[in-house]
Amino acid sequence: MSEYITVNDYLKQKYGEKVYKVSINGGFTCPNRDGTLDTRGCIFCSGLGSGDFAPEASMSVKEQIEAGIRRVQAKNPTKFIAYFQAFTNTYAPVYKLERLFTEAMEHPKIVGLSIATRPDCLPEDVLKLLGELNQKKPVWVELGLQTIHEKTAEYIRRGYALNRYDDAVKKLRSMGLEVITHVILGLPGETRDDMKKTVEYVARSGVAGIKLQLLHVIKGTDLEKDYEAGLFECMTMEEYVTLVKECIDLLPKDMIIHRMTGDGDKKTLVAPLWSTDKKRVLNALHTALDKP
Repeated sequence: MSEYITVNDYLKQKYGEKVYKVSINGGFTCPNRDGTLDTRGCIFCSGLGSGDFAPEASMSVKEQIEAGIRRVQAKNPTKFIAYFQAFTNTYAPVYKLERLFTEAMEHPKIVGLSIATRPDCLPEDVLKLLGELNQKKPVWVELGLQTIHEKTAEYIRRGYALNRYDDAVKKLRSMGLEVITHVILGLPGETRDDMKKTVEYVARSGVAGIKLQLLHVIKGTDLEKDYEAGLFECMTMEEYVTLVKECIDLLPKDMIIHRMTGDGDKKTLVAPLWSTDKKRVLNALHTALDKP
C-alpha cells in the first residue's frame, strides 16, 4: 500500500472539515505571452492560461469568491481557499497584487490563499508581500516546474533555467511559505525514467506539496499541431495510473499530494479523451495506490 497524504486529508486535519478551493481570475498575463520572453505561451497552454474554469476577470475578487461559494452551497461548506489560478499570479506591480490578495483574504470564509506562478516572477518586493500576508492567513505558492530536463523545457517554451526554480524554493521556504510544485507527466520525448527523475528532484527540493498533472492536448495550442502530426502519443489510462503510483512511492511520506491527474475542458480537449471520465480515473488511481 502506498503511503501518502492528500490535500483533502491535510486540510481536514488542519481545519476540522472539508475545505473547498475557489478559482480566482486576477486578470494577469505571463512573460511567455506579453513579449517579455515570448508571445506564444507554453506549448501546452490554452489561451486562458490554465484558468479554463476560472471566472471572468471583470468580476471583483469578492464577486468571484461569492460565485464560487454558490456553486457548492448545497454541501454547506464554511471554509475556502482562494486559488489565484489563471496565468502568472505574481506578474504585476506589487500594489496590484496587494490589493487583489488582500481583498481575497478579507473575505470571512477564506482561510488561505493559493497563488499559481512562475519561479522567475518572484522579485524581492513580491516575496516580502507574500511573507507579510502569510502572517495573516496561510499562503501557498504554486510553482510551474513541469520538468527538470533542459531539452523538454526548451521544447515546451518554459523560459527559465532549473536554477531559477531552486532559488525560488529556497527563498519562499526561508519566509515560511508552503511551496507546491507542478509536474506534468507525459511530456513529448520523455521516458518514464525521465518523469520519475523530475519527481525525485521535487522530492529532494524540500517543497511541501506536489501536483502531478496528466498532459492534456488542448485545441488551438502548438502541442495540438505536434499531436495531430503524429510526433507523440498520449499515455493510456493504465500507463498513467501505474506511473502515478511509482511517482508517489518516490515522495517523502509527509509530502502533500495536491493532485494526481487533472481536469480538461471537454469542449477543447483533444487527447487523452479517457481523462474526461474523472470518476473512473480516480477510482483506478485509488485502487492502484491501495495495492501493496
